[in-house]
Amino acid sequence: MSNPRIPAHACLRATSGTSRITRRGALGAVAAALAGGFTGGFASTAHAADAWPSKAVRIIVPFAPGGGADSSARVLGEVMGPPLGQSFIVENRPGAGSAIGVQAAAAARDQHTLLMGSNSMVIGPILNPAITYDVFRDFDPVGMVSSQPLVLVVPGNSPLRSLADVVAAAKAQPGQLSAGNSGNGTLAHLTAELFSLQTGTSLVNVPYKGESALMPDLIGGRVSLGFLNLPSVLVHVRSGALRALAVSSAQPAPELPGVATLASLGYPALQVLGWAALLAPKGLPPEAQARLERQLQAALGNDAVKQRFAGIGVAPFTGMGRDATLKYLREEDTRWREVIKTRGIKLEG
Repeated sequence: MSNPRIPAHACLRATSGTSRITRRGALGAVAAALAGGFTGGFASTAHAADAWPSKAVRIIVPFAPGGGADSSARVLGEVMGPPLGQSFIVENRPGAGSAIGVQAAAAARDQHTLLMGSNSMVIGPILNPAITYDVFRDFDPVGMVSSQPLVLVVPGNSPLRSLADVVAAAKAQPGQLSAGNSGNGTLAHLTAELFSLQTGTSLVNVPYKGESALMPDLIGGRVSLGFLNLPSVLVHVRSGALRALAVSSAQPAPELPGVATLASLGYPALQVLGWAALLAPKGLPPEAQARLERQLQAALGNDAVKQRFAGIGVAPFTGMGRDATLKYLREEDTRWREVIKTRGIKLEG
């Protein structure tokens, strides 16, 4: 698993709805290189005409355009399309915490639809019994795509200056420290609940309708702290409006020099990543899955792709093919299922 390398967030241009990815643009040379250097098992001579894919490939992104998963899908589509001999189309299907898009992908039977999934596709069915898809029944993983850490932040003028201060204050004043997030059941929310379990404290959950609503209250000190994505807080940390106390990745984030990891501070179970993964609905032939897996790993290892990912605030999640990704998703399911059960988390409230 790669370590996140996350600079200031700068999303790619994106439009709503369906957008066709062409072979032109900044990654044209990369795509050509991959087409020439990694096509050994993908397409050749007469066999290639009958091999998958036989038409354009659709990647369903269950979020609005512009976020990390969406931009990652667009970058990969530019690079993976030419060697596979077909265009990749990104289709945004946001709503219901990603459930609408994931369900649409699960129902696809054309063998040319993929899903760019994220943490929420695992968490959603645990919290919401109305969700009908099952990650492990309905999908075959192709591979992990990208990751980004969460950052434990407090207001810039907070008296809490370290992780030890937070733990001590939470224990000394039970029920007084609040943790803000962009909604119940989000990764930020569950990470705060996991923090409470690991530290023997109980942070007060304060859900907002989106991060834009949370940020003014967090900066203004009306909320004690938050576990938020690095790209969303970096500008505020650099300005002094927020103070970063720790990151949730395995290694420190170079964008936050001097900020330790939660694991190095004594909490290895608090290694949490926001991630994106490429999955195929059940029914895609194993040979096609293998072809996708190889091409994905080739793309993620390319320096130009790494630079583009850095520009959108994520790091390539390399070395995680089909088997490793399935194992990782099962571990994620087990972890968050236990947190949700132990803390009695509900969607309401």
